[in-house]
Amino acid sequence: MSYNNNLHMVKRIAAELPKEQRLVVFYNPRLIAAAFDLKAFGIETHPLKPTYTFALSFVPMLMSARVIFIDNYYALISGLFHPQKKMKIVQLWHADGSLKRFGVVSPKFKNQSHSKKIRHQRVYNACDEYVTASVAMAEVFQTSFKQPFNKMQFLGAPRSDRLFSEKWLKTVQRRVYNAAPELENKRVILYAPTYRPASKINPPVGTMKALASDPNAVVAVKLYQNVDRERLRLAEFNLPNVKIYDEFTTTDLMSIADTFVTDYSSYAFDYSLMPHAHSMIFYMYDMEDYERNPGIQTGFEEWLPSKPIKDIVGLKAAIIKNEKVDFKDFNQMWNYYNDGNAYQRVIDRYVLNK
Repeated sequence: MSYNNNLHMVKRIAAELPKEQRLVVFYNPRLIAAAFDLKAFGIETHPLKPTYTFALSFVPMLMSARVIFIDNYYALISGLFHPQKKMKIVQLWHADGSLKRFGVVSPKFKNQSHSKKIRHQRVYNACDEYVTASVAMAEVFQTSFKQPFNKMQFLGAPRSDRLFSEKWLKTVQRRVYNAAPELENKRVILYAPTYRPASKINPPVGTMKALASDPNAVVAVKLYQNVDRERLRLAEFNLPNVKIYDEFTTTDLMSIADTFVTDYSSYAFDYSLMPHAHSMIFYMYDMEDYERNPGIQTGFEEWLPSKPIKDIVGLKAAIIKNEKVDFKDFNQMWNYYNDGNAYQRVIDRYVLNK
């Protein structure tokens, strides 16, 4: 587990797992809070660390597993003995769609060593099935991982089930409002840029002022994890209606956002499913450079729900105009099989063998 957005499914697996079977979760150490959540639910968890203890104690456990769910690229899968009749490795990718290129089609992959390319391909090939929410994402998996279409399973993404729950949405909204009352009864503009190397984390000068153009709105900023703040021009965030919210997740903030401003983040595929989603702005000021590295999916401008904006003038105009975006075609393309019941289909297929 390298992301914490499938916790509800893990808990449901624990609840429905036959008594004679065992559920074990290996997690990235940065997800220790999520691991404690699962542990409190009675689920066995262990940090995923490249140590001798892990190799001696837990690799044999992995090799005897009936089903292994992964949500990212894990190098250790390349060396795992994989008896296909007894074990199934299932890729539950951490996003419903993708703007960024990855896998063998990413520009940086071409510069990898031959041995590393072989290891990556072994991991991709080791996955018996890829769970997806759309034909569009299945095609991305095909080209990015060099996998046949018959490996794709159109079950929907369990991580998106909560977005269909009114109870979940109201609970998260109330928690956010209780902790940040300044966000209630306001137009909330969420700015959540994706990952960039330390030398490129600062957006163009004037970006924050453009985002804050609506005097009646609050701009909630969610920085990408592990951003080097010593390199960030924090003075530009020092505006009356702008605040960085480290205490909330991006999903928390999306639950109360009227306008979602991002660049190449896969959170766009989540926000479009939220019932209150009003507008989405793709602020791609470095589009040409980003297309070269790390790369953007071919033809993305044709299917984005709103036209990319490349400069501060356009950003300010879009904030002030606050035009409602129609997400119907976007969701039809990327979220077709997401309906709030994906986790049950996944459990039925892989856990209960229905």
